[in-house]
Amino acid sequence: MASSPAPPTAPPKPTWDPKETETVFPWLRPTIRIRLTLLYGGMFLIAGILLLTIIYMLAAQALHNGSSTPAFQVSGQNVSISSPTCPNLGQTQNSDQLNSVLKACMSDQRQHALDNLLTRSLYALVGLTIIAFAFGYGMAGRVLSPLGRMTRTARRVAGTDLTRRIELDGPDDELKELADTFDEMLDRLERAFTAQQRFVANASHELRTPLAINRTLLEVHLSDPGAPVELQELGKTLLATNERSEQLVEGLLLLARSDNQIVERKPVDLAEVATRAIDQTLAEAEAKDVQIRGEQAPAVVQGNGVLLERIALNLVQNAVRYNVREEGWVEVTTELQPGYALLTVSNTGPVVPAYEIDNLFEPFRRLRTERTGSDKGVGLGLSIARSVARAHGGRIIAEPREGGGLVMRVTLPV
Repeated sequence: MASSPAPPTAPPKPTWDPKETETVFPWLRPTIRIRLTLLYGGMFLIAGILLLTIIYMLAAQALHNGSSTPAFQVSGQNVSISSPTCPNLGQTQNSDQLNSVLKACMSDQRQHALDNLLTRSLYALVGLTIIAFAFGYGMAGRVLSPLGRMTRTARRVAGTDLTRRIELDGPDDELKELADTFDEMLDRLERAFTAQQRFVANASHELRTPLAINRTLLEVHLSDPGAPVELQELGKTLLATNERSEQLVEGLLLLARSDNQIVERKPVDLAEVATRAIDQTLAEAEAKDVQIRGEQAPAVVQGNGVLLERIALNLVQNAVRYNVREEGWVEVTTELQPGYALLTVSNTGPVVPAYEIDNLFEPFRRLRTERTGSDKGVGLGLSIARSVARAHGGRIIAEPREGGGLVMRVTLPV
């Protein structure tokens, strides 16, 4: 396979980054625990502010009522009073001035006492609020611990471990009812998946065996040199039909298996996978006068090598088969990006409307043809590719290429 520089119309680098959807600061997510903590702490803060306001108003009213009638009155002559908090007492000339200064001094002392009460109360309120938020955070975590247990169980179930159950203990409240309902749902899902696996295994045997027998019988009859020409032509037609049926059965079984998560994962280099797919398609590309090019940089992911090779093979085969008749090309590249590996297959070909992209991934659907026969395949290639990509925790994106053709991008986590 010859490698050449990318043409001027080569597709641009992908702008989608799976990491962009992640939260930059996970601890700032508005979780239920955070919201309950804010609710508990906020209610305590509001209650504390109201209590502080009431206490302050009552204290101010009590001091004001006490100041309306002086507790003592100074009378007489040659009276001398001194105080470190009221320095003006020593400057009075008579009893009237002394009483006036005493009244002003007592008023200042009452205001100072109210200010001191307010300051100390605010400090106490801030400290108790911090304690209340911490206490609310702990209590919210304790109350929501059953939900965390359900979440962990659901994540294990998402990894195809359907034997997990929550089995929540405790009082018969709403959370236990939810956990029991979830366990019942898991029981039904496990039975359904077990039945599906049993069906796939049985179908794999029951459907492959008669097709293999038909192929063997047809090949035996076609190998007879004395068979009439008409019989040989009919045998070749039936053999091609039988081969198409085998491809359809294999595709359906692979689609059923790949809809589940991949349990056993091994390091797989997408560059090696893409190279094998190119080698298997090279003869067909040369027959259609389609050039395959592109650079395959090492990009190791964790997954199933056979299924990943099926993705690359389906994409490359589609790119070759649905191409232009003259000067067509297919570009296959692999590269490693931060957090994910990228397989890109672009090609020349007919113009594909943007509204037709989603239909291409539906089983048995092709561009401008639905559930019709075709010599280009059985209509399951892109469906299988999308299913396998999802099973590996990745995704596949198709975009119309300017001037005709498609750009297929497969992103897989590393």
